Amino acid sequence: MFSGGGSAGHVIPNIAIIEDLKNTYSVSYIGTGAIEESICKSNAISFYKFEAVKFVRGKILCNLAIPFKLLKSIKHAGKILDKVKPDLLFCKGGYVCIAPTIAAKKRGIPVITHESDVCSGLANKLIGRKCEKVLTTFPSTAERFSNGIHTGSPMRKNIFEGDKEEAKKHFKIDDRPTLLVFGGGSGSKIINENIRKAAFDLCKKFNILHVCGKGNTVDSNIYGYKQIEFVNDMGMAYACADAAVARCGSNSANELIALKIPTLFIPLQNSSSRGDQVVNAEYFKGMGLCRVLSEKELSPELLKNEVCALFNDGKLKSALAASTIECGNKNIIKEIKLSLR
Repeated sequence: MFSGGGSAGHVIPNIAIIEDLKNTYSVSYIGTGAIEESICKSNAISFYKFEAVKFVRGKILCNLAIPFKLLKSIKHAGKILDKVKPDLLFCKGGYVCIAPTIAAKKRGIPVITHESDVCSGLANKLIGRKCEKVLTTFPSTAERFSNGIHTGSPMRKNIFEGDKEEAKKHFKIDDRPTLLVFGGGSGSKIINENIRKAAFDLCKKFNILHVCGKGNTVDSNIYGYKQIEFVNDMGMAYACADAAVARCGSNSANELIALKIPTLFIPLQNSSSRGDQVVNAEYFKGMGLCRVLSEKELSPELLKNEVCALFNDGKLKSALAASTIECGNKNIIKEIKLSLR
């Protein structure tokens, strides 16, 4: 049984592992009625819904009832575990995993969790000791857990299967170099605004494929500037990308680097974030595998300069070509199978 939700970043990696296991094992998913339910239904995965408890950063009053709500949540998750009787619970972090992990531990069901970021999230800090293993995307993160194992990041196979010519035809863009721009599942207002102000000048040299988020398209007649709200097949989008501008969530960042796409990361940097994207970006920058632009410094002019530098950064392209960062599915599945013996 898999768990994780609240955002696509906690769900899609689980789906990547499920795709590799579903023909060998009976697979199910426990989560909330948020994004994980719709993703599981669209992928024909058995889904069990319960009410999870979320910690709200910076709002003490909203968190006072958490202990009482958590007890109820654990009880609900436990009933689902008693019904399904899984041999293993695999978690992908986030608040959704806390109650199922505690309920599984009480029932002697082994739990494995995976941490995507350099700095562990609150949920994995809370449940790490209850897990048999804490798998990690980054080597340094594994060192912080006594049961930590570095495996790399889970990735869907289809991102490696895109065809460049087919992708360009699909998105109706010409043969000039293409810049892929995206800001997470719901888009990024600040990135959207700045890339649009820079698009006229950038599109004199490049195509821009802008994944802007649902409801965020605007009227534009700039030649070479293509807007789409959402991409179901990121493999297709990655295939036509000669460079990218993106946030630095661990999953997409590792995908871009594994695909050797030169990327300018603009990490999320506000009060609603714990700062994980900033740390991720600095990690990759320290390895010479990306360029980084602070959200606080972002402007259309600076963005134009950075994008042009990105396309011409030979040192970065050489570092990406030599990088050993790759899909971690094989290592993750190995640890799952060892725990199922």
